[in-house]
Amino acid sequence: MPRPRKADTAKPANGAAKTDFKQTLWAAADKLRKHIDAAEYKHVVLGLIFLKYISDRFLALHEALERDELADPEDRDEYEAESVFWVPKEARWPELQKDAKKPEIGTRIDAAMDIVEKANPTLKGVLPKDYGRASLDKQMLGELVDLIGTIELVARREGENGTPQDILGHVYEYFLGQFAAAEGKKGGQFYTPECVVKLLVEMIEPYKGRVYDPCCGSGGMFVQSEKFVEAHNGRRIDLSIFGQESNHTTWKLARMNLAIRGIEANLGDRNADSFHDDLHKDLKADFILANPPFNDSDWGGERRRDDVRWAYGVPPAGNANLAWVQHFIHHLAPNGVAGFVLANGSMTSNQSGEGEIRKAIVEADLVDCMVALPGQLFFTTQIPVCLWFLSRNKAGGKVGPGKTLRDRRGEVLFIDARKLGRMVDRVRRELTDIPGGDIDAITKTYHAWRTWGGEYEDKPGFCKSVTLEDIRAYGHVLAPGRYVGTAEAGEGGEPFELHFRRIKERLLAEFENRVVLEASVRKVLGDL
Repeated sequence: MPRPRKADTAKPANGAAKTDFKQTLWAAADKLRKHIDAAEYKHVVLGLIFLKYISDRFLALHEALERDELADPEDRDEYEAESVFWVPKEARWPELQKDAKKPEIGTRIDAAMDIVEKANPTLKGVLPKDYGRASLDKQMLGELVDLIGTIELVARREGENGTPQDILGHVYEYFLGQFAAAEGKKGGQFYTPECVVKLLVEMIEPYKGRVYDPCCGSGGMFVQSEKFVEAHNGRRIDLSIFGQESNHTTWKLARMNLAIRGIEANLGDRNADSFHDDLHKDLKADFILANPPFNDSDWGGERRRDDVRWAYGVPPAGNANLAWVQHFIHHLAPNGVAGFVLANGSMTSNQSGEGEIRKAIVEADLVDCMVALPGQLFFTTQIPVCLWFLSRNKAGGKVGPGKTLRDRRGEVLFIDARKLGRMVDRVRRELTDIPGGDIDAITKTYHAWRTWGGEYEDKPGFCKSVTLEDIRAYGHVLAPGRYVGTAEAGEGGEPFELHFRRIKERLLAEFENRVVLEASVRKVLGDL
């Protein structure tokens, strides 16, 4: 029988350099793009890294148990007690690496994945098992196996390179971001930029309770929520995680991403569409974090015209934005809060009844804060997006350690963060995550505004606290640009000065074109 022990993170079977191996791994994985699509090689590489990691952890504990005269290194209970996956001998990495140069390496990996799934029921149906297919170059695959074999994914001692989950977690975050960039729009569907996820989590502060993401992608919201709890000296077991994902391969990726970090989550027993197959119908969540598909026009709304979730109006079949908002509200607990990403049109559109739905939500006093973000944050699109923050109960009260919220009924905070961020390359921007940086500026403003005794003040051009009466005067438009500046906002929430300058430049260009056209016509007439 196993005895309670501190997890032994002894040096794994293969010694490895502790250099920055992420770029090296990516360069090797990138070679596969000559042979398969980016969407496919994502699963090839991440599957192998997952297998290497659980093998390393198993072998590290196996070695420690061999040194313990009172322990049995072949007792599965010893591994379960330390939350280490049981890896049968034929699936352990050193055994696989022996066959890296053989043509059958693909089928060997498939067999190993199958063996690991059968030995660990929580991984059933999760691991990729398509390495033996003819389209996957076996020489390149063998080279990748050899390279991954040189990487140490488990820390030798607690505190060296961080915990094992942190090391592999950093690898996964890096790879997910790189894959999203490589795949463009398709890749961004499963990955929300880390800076946006962190901003959402820091805003709503999920200390304790049920966290829900009905379009969870690769699980980034859950990972960041647990990081938040740990960073604030909370307990991971105080969070219960619920999620859902419609894409089958992304659902499996999320389960792998959470499994490597030891995060327990209820993602349902299958992939499913939250609108048409809600796997958590009775869930009332304390925290909702989500990044639903932008402006989804193919969400099957015509099949859901009569639905209990549409308490504020039937959403248009041609755009799912306000369907998502109402889905979130429906799943909020009496004191629940939600933070989510939506396209900017959700703040201003009056098409197909969207204005009336937004009006009903505002008048129900559910909107707590609106944040306009800069463009180019996402891999999927360069258009700017916004963050919605909803609260079921704005009356105030104690939340989290040593914090009391004030009564905010009838008030909404608007933050215009469109000028924040820095360019990390030619096409993509990120919000800075440093003390006093962009994420700090936004979150501290929100917390000062909603916290009892907080030192909040309006800052022209950045933030303003307004009343429902103010919002009614603007036709229930929620674009921060309409409220934070001193001048009337232009079309679509654009500041008046920018709006006017853009129209002026366009008009002057038209004048120039007219002069050129007139000269051309006069010349033609003169030649007749």
